[in-house]
Amino acid sequence: MKQKIKILSIIATLVLIALCIMQFYLVKTTYNYKVAQFKLEIKERLSKTTNDYSDVDSTLFHKKDFLYKQLAENYLIDKNYRSQIKKQLLENHFKAALTARLQKEFDKEFPDHSIDFAIVLSKFVIYNNSKKVDTLFAEKPFIENKMYGNLASLDDAFLIRNYVGTTSSSTLNSNYKLLTEDALYVSVKNWEIIVLKRMSLLLFFAFASIITLITIFVITIKSLIKQKKISDIKTDFINNITHELKTPLTTLSVSTKILERKEVKENDLVYNQLISTINRQNERLQSLIDQVMTNSLGFEEIELHKEKIKANYFLQTIVEDFKIAHPNITIENNFDNKETHLTLDKFHLTTAITNILENAVKYGCNTIFVSTSVQNNQFHINIQDNGIGIAKNKQSLLFDKFYRIEQGNLHNTKGLGLGLYYVDQIIKAHKGTVKLVSDLGKGAQFTLSIPS
Repeated sequence: MKQKIKILSIIATLVLIALCIMQFYLVKTTYNYKVAQFKLEIKERLSKTTNDYSDVDSTLFHKKDFLYKQLAENYLIDKNYRSQIKKQLLENHFKAALTARLQKEFDKEFPDHSIDFAIVLSKFVIYNNSKKVDTLFAEKPFIENKMYGNLASLDDAFLIRNYVGTTSSSTLNSNYKLLTEDALYVSVKNWEIIVLKRMSLLLFFAFASIITLITIFVITIKSLIKQKKISDIKTDFINNITHELKTPLTTLSVSTKILERKEVKENDLVYNQLISTINRQNERLQSLIDQVMTNSLGFEEIELHKEKIKANYFLQTIVEDFKIAHPNITIENNFDNKETHLTLDKFHLTTAITNILENAVKYGCNTIFVSTSVQNNQFHINIQDNGIGIAKNKQSLLFDKFYRIEQGNLHNTKGLGLGLYYVDQIIKAHKGTVKLVSDLGKGAQFTLSIPS
């Protein structure tokens, strides 16, 4: 059963991981799609706004066109002018005016977005006499080649459009054609947040589904483990109750067969001894049945017959009786000097305290220390032993019905696993609490707290 649960847990974990990976992949794919959709939306709207520089400002357009022609003609006149072309293009005198004009258009088109942009020089090519091609400048887009705009880097920007311009003209010595190409890049501030907001409903359902799936998985595994523990406890209880019942039943069976003998019937002494044995075993069977019936009750079902008692005298009586039953055990007490009067069920509480004392003996102690104290209207009974102690991972189960610790040599200890459950229920019926402090190999301390 344990191996099956382990295999099932591993399979379920792998399936859960696979589902999480699939969910992540679907969300990532949707995110990439939303990013592409957002960029396309910005691109389409900006393309209309910036179809041509002349649409923005015809005066600036003519200045730009005139600069391009002037630089081309200067080159045709003096080939050494090549080194000056890129510098003059990037340091054009209308840079600030065109940047401000374009920024105004962007702010008008996208009042809810903060957009930075850059127009980057990429090509400057002259066709001399329509035959000879002279490429003065051709580079991949770099922010260092920015002619206009306020963008500081292209790392987070995306391409909106390329501007390709052609000009035909003639100089004193030749005819030429000029081909120029610029690229517009924009970056929308906090565009990731904008995309995530558009995906908020999807992200919510994805996150909720994963949390729900993990919660169901954890609950299921816990339920399986709990069922396994319950199954083990039931099996253990059945084994113990069978063992406890076998002895008196065997004795009854043997005694009954002996009674059938003629010589036994004629011997009054033997006959009466057998009858006495049968009565004792019958009482033992009845006691076992009563123990299971009574100790299995919950604290809500226990009917208490309370009476007012002196706490110190009551506990001293229990300790003295226990000493008589266990003469080899050293039991010491240190009761609170102030006499406390409690209203409780003497029979049930005596049984509960005796159960703890007998458990201590069962699990290897030879010294028990009993003390009392009163704090915050609570009467505390501390029972500490020097037995083998209880492992931390077992303590939460210790007060469960039918639970018995199976560790080290403890499996040899007989019992039905109802003693500490009974203690817990009796103290709860008195509106009190039970606290355990223990470490394996260092004994255990039970503290019973009852309202004073």
